[in-house]
Amino acid sequence: MRITLKLFASLAEHLPPGAGRNEAEVEVPDGASVQDVLDRFNLSQEQAHLVTRNGVFVPCSLRSEERLDSGDAVAVWPPVAGG
Repeated sequence: MRITLKLFASLAEHLPPGAGRNEAEVEVPDGASVQDVLDRFNLSQEQAHLVTRNGVFVPCSLRSEERLDSGDAVAVWPPVAGG
């Protein structure tokens, strides 16, 4: 099934070649979880600070249980530091 993966800031380098505007449509197995997608694109828990599925926050504790549907969008932001 196809989903949209959006990776922001420094995480954009993990997108497949040809991705534009910090996002790419990617093929994932039916029944894939949010964590499966993070693992496939080598995004550690420390890197994937904020994760949403279709705009809804997915906490670390639920990422392995949250199953994706075709057409879903997974967006990931790294930790942000500022001052």
